Amino acid sequence: MQTVLGIHSIVRWLILLFGLWAVIRAIMGVSGKSAYTAADTKAGLFFMIFLDIQFLLGIILLFISPIAQTAFSDMGAAMGNKGLRFFSVEHTVLAIAAIALVHIGRSKIKKLADDGKKHKTALIFFGLALVLLLALIPWPGREVIGRALFPSF
Repeated sequence: MQTVLGIHSIVRWLILLFGLWAVIRAIMGVSGKSAYTAADTKAGLFFMIFLDIQFLLGIILLFISPIAQTAFSDMGAAMGNKGLRFFSVEHTVLAIAAIALVHIGRSKIKKLADDGKKHKTALIFFGLALVLLLALIPWPGREVIGRALFPSF
């Protein structure tokens, strides 16, 4: 369980890195009215790939994590506990929403011909996904649910 959780924690940094890369490229594209290049496509693609990997790791954790098992054994009680509610509902729902935004954004971008619209679409969808991701991460210092920035195996 600790290994999967450690990998899950490491992958979050890759997601944030590629998410920032995709959003910054979109901002530069919108403000500079530049062409939508292969680098823009790759930024969004890697953002999506690492989110998908994270999703698979998260599904595994839902089955093996004691936190998830405790929450799902009594959801009524879990809703009254900040930590259990965060991991069983808030973390999960926001993650799925962020993944959906990135997939929808990439799909819409592929259908557009205008580079400006591609950058604007990327900024909207990837930007919203990044905001959701920042909200769902159990940052250190967060009451009840904070985790270390880097995992210890």
